[in-house]
Amino acid sequence: MKKMIPVAVMAVAALASASASAANDMLKFPIAGAMAANDAQARLGDSVKFYFAGQPTPRVESKIITDKTSQRTNGFGKSAEKACNYVFLSAMLQLQKRAQDVGADAVINIVSNFNNVEFASATEFECADGALMAGVALKGDFVRLAK
Repeated sequence: MKKMIPVAVMAVAALASASASAANDMLKFPIAGAMAANDAQARLGDSVKFYFAGQPTPRVESKIITDKTSQRTNGFGKSAEKACNYVFLSAMLQLQKRAQDVGADAVINIVSNFNNVEFASATEFECADGALMAGVALKGDFVRLAK
């Protein structure tokens, strides 16, 4: 019995180490693919406009705030792309809700912002993929566009 305890402790430590390293897999996926999945375009509607870093934007009337969101989803039994596209939509819906709450009609300069490390792209977002969870963190400027 005494010999089994160290073996069990080592097995638990190995599993914890493996899942900790898996949580650090930072993947990049196309924004267009995520917007085409999960009925994202229809669910987001057009009440708030979204512009990722590097995309041209209409003239800004006023900047309200800069804010961020971090969303996670259960990734168990899903492909990384499926889980990441789903959680990307969750993050976009949070940006939309925040924009509506503060009276913004657009979110501009959107960047991936996982663990406060920015990844700026007009075509890709970053997703942390682990054995059990997937996460997307976004940051952007909430603005009113000029009419």
